[in-house]
Amino acid sequence: MTSRSPSRKPTVVLVHGAFADSTSWNGVVRTLRHEGHPVVAAANPLRGLRSDAAYVGEVLAGVDGPVVLVGHSYGGSVVTAAARAADHVQALVYVAAFIPDTGESALDLAARFPGSSLGEALHPMPVTLPDGSPGVDFTIEQDLFPHQFAADVPEDVARLMAVTQRPVTGAALEEPAPEPAWRTLPSWAVVATEDLNIPPAAQRFMAERAGAHVVEVRASHAVSVSRPEDVARTVTEASSATT
Repeated sequence: MTSRSPSRKPTVVLVHGAFADSTSWNGVVRTLRHEGHPVVAAANPLRGLRSDAAYVGEVLAGVDGPVVLVGHSYGGSVVTAAARAADHVQALVYVAAFIPDTGESALDLAARFPGSSLGEALHPMPVTLPDGSPGVDFTIEQDLFPHQFAADVPEDVARLMAVTQRPVTGAALEEPAPEPAWRTLPSWAVVATEDLNIPPAAQRFMAERAGAHVVEVRASHAVSVSRPEDVARTVTEASSATT
């Protein structure tokens, strides 16, 4: 086994949210790797907040050395919970993301401010939850996905994203968050000002409450796809400020 270089940059662990998959980070990964960051893009199960956070915690346990943990959308709720049990996470970065406080759910936070049209674009499907109980999976209707989720992404790319989107359970969106890691960790937030899923006002409120360093980007909810260099720049700022 080779020894770890003391000059190696922190590993960036990226956690996607609902209606996306790990490929939504491709542009961000490309820039971060070019800058010398090791990167892991975790496959968020999207089944339930506690179980999703536990899975990401296992991913984190397999990473040697300091970590900058990044969450998009519902992935923000997941990283907020997962980082509590991972003492090598040195910074949190939220990308058009939920930043919940104790007891808050993604559904609560999305409805707290006007501006989201997500509810009318969702397609429900019956599903059996991991504990065997009946539940509901949600996707965005494919024909509505480009405008709802990725309005500033080239249409051919957005339509591919619509087909490959990952469903999220209603239970995951309704599950209350535990004590948040942002109370003890420095955080950064990319606010997407043209977001139709999580209202920009909600993003600003959550970021300011968490004491995050806020960067506003004129982008849709798919900001990691449409503006990857802006997202990567914020991640590297978090890395540089905490090493």
